[in-house]
Amino acid sequence: MRKFKKIMPLLVLTAMIMGQSLIANAQTSTATATDIQLFVDGKNITDLSEPLIINDRIFVPLKVVSEALGATVTWNGEHRTVSVVKDNKSVFLWIDNRLVKYDNGETYLLSDVPPVIINNKTYVPLKLISNGLRIGITWDGNTRSVILDSSQSSSIESIYDLEITSHQDGAIIHGKTEVAFDIPEQLKARVAEIKLLVLDPETGKGPIVASTKDFQETLTYLPKMEDKGARILALALYDSDRQFIGGDTLRIQINIIPQVKIIGLSSIPYKDDIVIDQEVNFVAHHIQYELKELSSGKTTVFTDQDPEGTLTWQPTFEQNGLYEIKVIAYDSDDKGYESDISTVTFDVDRALYMGGVSSKRTIKAAVNLIASRNFNVTHTEYWLKDVETGLSSLIAQVPYGAYTWTPEPNDVSEKEFYVKVTDVRGVVHTSAPVSVMIDSRPYVSLVGIGPNQVLTDAVELSVKSNVTLDSVRYILKNETTGAINNLSKALSPDISYTYTPSASDGTSLSLYVEANYNGQVLTSEAIQVKTYLGTLYSAKPIIEKDQFLSFASNLAVASYHQTGMSAALQTAQAILETGWGQSVPVDKYSGQFSYNLFGIKGTGTNGSVISNTWEVYNGVTFRVDANFRAYHNVNESWNDHKKILLELSRYEPYRAVMYDSTLGAWAIRRAGYATDPAYPIKLMNIIEQYHLESLDDISI
Repeated sequence: MRKFKKIMPLLVLTAMIMGQSLIANAQTSTATATDIQLFVDGKNITDLSEPLIINDRIFVPLKVVSEALGATVTWNGEHRTVSVVKDNKSVFLWIDNRLVKYDNGETYLLSDVPPVIINNKTYVPLKLISNGLRIGITWDGNTRSVILDSSQSSSIESIYDLEITSHQDGAIIHGKTEVAFDIPEQLKARVAEIKLLVLDPETGKGPIVASTKDFQETLTYLPKMEDKGARILALALYDSDRQFIGGDTLRIQINIIPQVKIIGLSSIPYKDDIVIDQEVNFVAHHIQYELKELSSGKTTVFTDQDPEGTLTWQPTFEQNGLYEIKVIAYDSDDKGYESDISTVTFDVDRALYMGGVSSKRTIKAAVNLIASRNFNVTHTEYWLKDVETGLSSLIAQVPYGAYTWTPEPNDVSEKEFYVKVTDVRGVVHTSAPVSVMIDSRPYVSLVGIGPNQVLTDAVELSVKSNVTLDSVRYILKNETTGAINNLSKALSPDISYTYTPSASDGTSLSLYVEANYNGQVLTSEAIQVKTYLGTLYSAKPIIEKDQFLSFASNLAVASYHQTGMSAALQTAQAILETGWGQSVPVDKYSGQFSYNLFGIKGTGTNGSVISNTWEVYNGVTFRVDANFRAYHNVNESWNDHKKILLELSRYEPYRAVMYDSTLGAWAIRRAGYATDPAYPIKLMNIIEQYHLESLDDISI
């Protein structure tokens, strides 16, 4: 196993470079001049090198010191990298990145602080030069001098006394693997978060592949098929202030041998539901289940399934028999990898029950009766039994399917529904009865509007009744003044009425209908509504559509560095929720812009805006007003959305994998974020189409 000696700096240098303070960039660092002298091979180059103390570390300009040692320094401005080569030794650095590559990639280590650019010069800790060129470094306390001596040799030394213990340098990763590591006692108390990253040796960046805030010394790494080839496995520890406090690296080779397994099946014949579970050794985009009935050859397919979920299926009685089950796991390129075939037997009993009505329900109008069964039939009969008399009557005969039954007027009694069916062998089966209360006294309902609806334009009104009405009249009441207005004369119940609100009607109204039936007057429930005849405002763009990707991804990347939530997934959600930023809620009455990028209801930092949502009343879908959170700016909206995901208990499964866009997309759906079953697929398709996965590549 690769093992490097931990650096043991000289006493005085340790005092000057004490602590584990870190720098993210030159702008957030405090650089101060120092009286320390710097000698290279006996020559004082202090005036040329201008040593600085940055966050308690001695930094020197890399080019000046390296060239004084006879090394060649090469700068790449496009990629912000610098290499130092002397003889057969080399060190390669990325600006603002703790990863250091030695000897053309034979060794990778983590520095406690990254190189920075100050006044157009690349400054690095002295130890990086000593490590890279393997030269001696000493301290002269009398002259306060740091002495670099190329005649003295040294070895590459790791700064941190911790290491990945489960794998050796150059290990090959074939699939899901447990990564174990040893953390020294002096660090354990400071660790608040542990991350595992897989870095590209060319860019020094890569995604987080595992993370935990619970102290442990093992993390599970589930690789992606697209990550094949040479990589750097990096362990990174952070304290409660999100400051890096230690890490380790290994060279690895990712060469996944795909394994898809079906787990949890029984050899005992299934009499009820079967739950199919699976295990995949790589990050699957989605799962497909296939069940093939051997005698008929018919295959039942379930596509676009959750890789972390299970499939529950129950065949009908006629589907009993021996089945072959196969699971196919797909990667992000939609390439499928099949499991071995498992066989199961279904021996489901016939089942029949009366559907469409529930026990003890009071029925006042027509109901849709359903013969719920799991076998084929040639004949279906719906029956009704009067509990008081004990007499049963046949109410419908159909080959199969549902039947809509309407009670007789003024029928108030306890009844029992049941259904008889004849199967394909000619055997009759009878369901258990369902007891209900019939209360079919004549009634009339107003159809076309719903409670609390805001009417802004004409609406078409009609009626529904359990009797044949003679005529109807539509009536309006001003809830403020109490004034009654007959909107129509007596109309045929088959004729709808169009109501167009006017200013004279008022703004707080109720609408109802009076109907004539056999000399009786039936009055419907009054439905309270409001009217608004002023200017209406609709959703607006937050930015031009072609600029939204850059706009959202910048916010997402900043959030990713702060929270660890996948920037790719955050960006895809913003795109999907706002239609590329073109549909952001505004107050429909005032035009106030909400800055609400995720359609969150309620009250935000800037109150609420009123927009539309949908409800159903009397079988009709209609719009009602709803409050959506409003913010002062887009940052407040973005942060509020993240707060919901980070703090609500139901999103705990999401938080466990929030660093990964694929795992996170499925977890957020599983936690109930969206009702659309295709929500994860839609997010992942956006991520793949626009190559958003690169947003999750970070450096240490």
